[in-house]
Amino acid sequence: MRMKLILPFFISALILAGHAKAQQQEVLPDSLSKTNIYGLRLGLDLSKLARTAFEDGYTGFEIQGDFRFSERFWAALELGTEEREWDEVNLQSRATGSYAKLGVDFNAYQNWIGMNNMIYFGLRYGFATFEQELLAYSIYTTDPTFPAELKTDPITYDGLSASWLELVFGVKTEVWNNIFLGVNLQLKRLLSEDRPENFDNLIIPGYNRTYDFSEFGAGYGFTVSYLIPIFRK
Repeated sequence: MRMKLILPFFISALILAGHAKAQQQEVLPDSLSKTNIYGLRLGLDLSKLARTAFEDGYTGFEIQGDFRFSERFWAALELGTEEREWDEVNLQSRATGSYAKLGVDFNAYQNWIGMNNMIYFGLRYGFATFEQELLAYSIYTTDPTFPAELKTDPITYDGLSASWLELVFGVKTEVWNNIFLGVNLQLKRLLSEDRPENFDNLIIPGYNRTYDFSEFGAGYGFTVSYLIPIFRK
């Protein structure tokens, strides 16, 4: 419930900040044509840094880059690493790996003169290489007389990989000259995965949690980025 309230508030704040910035800029004469800035934007996912600092059993880092190749379209690349522990009463495991996501974003927002904000829809192809470590697990038994035996000999499954498609909806607002804050929501569809023998992938780096009853997943991100201007058009 907290996340449902925070995300709409954050998106609204970014849009209002962008409008306020535009109103502070000098109004150009109507005789001047509109120019668009083309360049490379580089940034970090702040949500992963925050989770690393405050969430036990999680470590993650992601860098992002996008490049504007037309008036409405941006090429996008995201690279990251994640390590996440799964801790339940009868099962403890750890997933560690790296991932890459490549795709394109479409900016559906019509900017005012002097603005470079985005309300965008995106498509990504994601690929991850990782390992699963089974730390502890209970032996299933139907005998109520004796408690289930807990095995604590770690088993490592390495050389695993997975791929997925990802739909992205997000907002990026220029809060200072060439500095952007953003928020995005991700809907993922798993395409392929290497399953460990006698085990399963509970967490896939870059994809997030998996579910036995569905091939769909979800994610989110809060970003800060800097636009390196290359040319105007």
